Amino acid sequence: MINFSYTEEQQDIIRTVRALVEKEIAPYAAEMDETEKLHDGLLEKLAAQGLLGVVIPEEYGGIGLDTVTIAALYEELGKGCAGVATTVAANALASYPVIIAGTAEQKKQYFDVINGERLAAFALTEPGTGSDAGSVSTRAIKTDDGSGYVLNGTKCFITNGALAEMFVVFANTRKTGGIRGLTAFIVRKGTPGFMIGKAENKMGIRASNTTELIFQDCFIPVEQRLGREGQGFRIAMNTLDAARPLVGAVSVGIADAAFKACSEYAKVRVQFGKPIASFEMVQQMIADMAIEVEAARMMVQKACWMRDQGVDFSRQAAMAKCYASDVAMRVTTNAVQVMGGYGYMKDYPVEKYMRDAKIMQIYEGTNQIQRMVIANKTLY
Repeated sequence: MINFSYTEEQQDIIRTVRALVEKEIAPYAAEMDETEKLHDGLLEKLAAQGLLGVVIPEEYGGIGLDTVTIAALYEELGKGCAGVATTVAANALASYPVIIAGTAEQKKQYFDVINGERLAAFALTEPGTGSDAGSVSTRAIKTDDGSGYVLNGTKCFITNGALAEMFVVFANTRKTGGIRGLTAFIVRKGTPGFMIGKAENKMGIRASNTTELIFQDCFIPVEQRLGREGQGFRIAMNTLDAARPLVGAVSVGIADAAFKACSEYAKVRVQFGKPIASFEMVQQMIADMAIEVEAARMMVQKACWMRDQGVDFSRQAAMAKCYASDVAMRVTTNAVQVMGGYGYMKDYPVEKYMRDAKIMQIYEGTNQIQRMVIANKTLY
């Protein structure tokens, strides 16, 4: 029999994060959106609650939560501010490759640095490389003495780029390129030849930092290579599988917040002598939102549960990410519609929810790519 309830311990964790969101995130969401940075002291408060180490195993100083619990926490963060949720989630995204392929020594060194208030970043995307990971052009040429690699290239759209202390960087070790040469490296901030490029001015999730990374003759010791040469594609795909349901969880948070905001508005907004919540068309829109938010939440929870059970969850991860992010876009757009002109104004939060929702359909694998994954795993 399936149990849909959280344990007492899970409920305590969720309540703690919800209180943090209500006190320290939601009241400052508009300000962070405007200033494009986290509210002063927020990173330290996130760290104090263990939110920067939710995926890090306990033996390396993290709290090693199960995926179902992490999804519930990310949903709460998404309700408060998707930019903050993205900052936290990107930290986990960069940790997965080390968890998946790192040696005991690499894990110790990496997690010793990022435990606490320091962030990490996952660097795969390039100006000419989005969905096609095999076309990564950043090169990693092994030195003649075999002691390390020299990296040259540029990464773009890297979340936490200017804030991170540790980076997992993907480069190609083959002259001919392709996925067989993709290799992952751990790179620390301040490494000679490694520079932070321009900060991006984004439509949504503006509280999260997004930058270019530039590598010019950047030497990386062989001890900082994750796995063997050519294993980078597998490491990246396994990482994205793990992260995709969590993108779905943030999407559910955004959608739920928008749904509740427009529902409350509909009860007090009077037109033609009565609240618009009494109008059949508005009721239908709100009912559809309620259905879709609940369905998306269930899909996310199932994918996370499957991962925790150790069964193949790749198809379900793609479905959860794809459906939940599509729901977030539909629900936030309809929330703006329910609120009319006021929904379009920055005085109300729904226009921000709509801007934030769009990236959920794009990053960590576009929804077109998710549908390819779903189709291939369904048909073959």
